[in-house]
Amino acid sequence: MSRPLPRTVRGAAVSALILGVAACGGPAAEDSPVAIATTTQLGSVLGDITTCAGASSSTLMGPGDDPHTFSASSAEVAAMTRTGLVVMNGLGLEEGLASAIAGAEEDGAAVLAVAPLVDPIGFGEEPLEEGESHDEHEHGDEDPHFWLDVTRMATAAALIGDALAAETGNPDFRVCGEEVRDSLLETDAEVREILAGVPEDRRILVTDHASFGYFAESYGFEVAGVVIPGGSTDAEPSSEELAALVEVIRETGTPALFSNTAVMSSLVDAVAAEVGEVAVVPLHVGSVGPEGSGAETYAAMMVTNATLIADALR
Repeated sequence: MSRPLPRTVRGAAVSALILGVAACGGPAAEDSPVAIATTTQLGSVLGDITTCAGASSSTLMGPGDDPHTFSASSAEVAAMTRTGLVVMNGLGLEEGLASAIAGAEEDGAAVLAVAPLVDPIGFGEEPLEEGESHDEHEHGDEDPHFWLDVTRMATAAALIGDALAAETGNPDFRVCGEEVRDSLLETDAEVREILAGVPEDRRILVTDHASFGYFAESYGFEVAGVVIPGGSTDAEPSSEELAALVEVIRETGTPALFSNTAVMSSLVDAVAAEVGEVAVVPLHVGSVGPEGSGAETYAAMMVTNATLIADALR
């Protein structure tokens, strides 16, 4: 399980960011967002921090947007450039935003990529060892879906608070980041309590794409297979891969196949139909849910997902 980083480590992790932010000038006007997040899950946490500190923030993506394929308009790129701090996931998640973020950064935007700072794991691998450099790994080997471990998102909240405090000169952001971190650790405890009811021999996940590595590591599950290979939602599995997955599902006897509300792939339904007697359970994976979904915030999203998983596997 990931632990919140000590203040000294967090400070070192964002030191390069702080230098970049300092060159951008002072805080934005009171009626302007002090930061903009790329994904809805980061936007939810960022919003909690800025609201706590009496400020505002914004989010590029909306509920239901797939972060792997989302692209920004020219107005959104301009907004990133104007805002004091851009909070992004990183590790290749925002594939469709890569050039826009690079352009905004060239124009003076400060960018905080969170995923590399919260002990990233490789796809199907253990966390990086202490002192091991991210540069020692091929680009794309690290799993960007860190938010599916609430403890890592709690760490991210403190990092965001530190970065905002450095950008604005207002220590309230650091305090608020720590408050949101502590609140998310309470959410993590709630998620664990919900999942405790799943028997050990049924803690097997088959998902639409390779996104549940952090969840499995943190909450004691095994990912037996995925419908779409790799960490993106736009890959294409071969017929041999799909046939092998059908056999895995039959052999493990898992009663559910977990899909993604942001990307309702027909392949998931096709695999379920081939297996027979297996439920397809949509989860909020790449985005928080719309109003009325019960997953409108990051914390609610994780509690809802845990409940859906527990109900399906018990």
